[in-house]
Amino acid sequence: MEAKKTKFLVDECTGPNVAKWLTNNGYVVYSVFDENPGISDVEIIKKATEENWVIITNDKDFGDLVFRDHQQHSGIILLRLKNERSIHKINCLKKLLEQFSDEIDNNFIIVTETSIRITN
Repeated sequence: MEAKKTKFLVDECTGPNVAKWLTNNGYVVYSVFDENPGISDVEIIKKATEENWVIITNDKDFGDLVFRDHQQHSGIILLRLKNERSIHKINCLKKLLEQFSDEIDNNFIIVTETSIRITN
């Protein structure tokens, strides 16, 4: 996989293995788990928007921040997976990046085991 311009902010709940996989595949990554554990969702979305990071998270509260509270964002990938093991998250992200890499920035994307839904 070649390096992309998209920068990813990996939420603490998504984990360091996902961040490491993205880094190993040429992406610029900010790992909340490694660099700022305990930061609030509001602080995450603010940082991501100001610094142009796409958030990867398992936390559905980001949906509330965007759709209920109308928070600005540079892109959010919400992983709604039944199997939350790191390798499963990575496989689902790999599928997303292979099929929809040009639609990630500035969109809200919900990824499940069986679907990818992109909303702008």
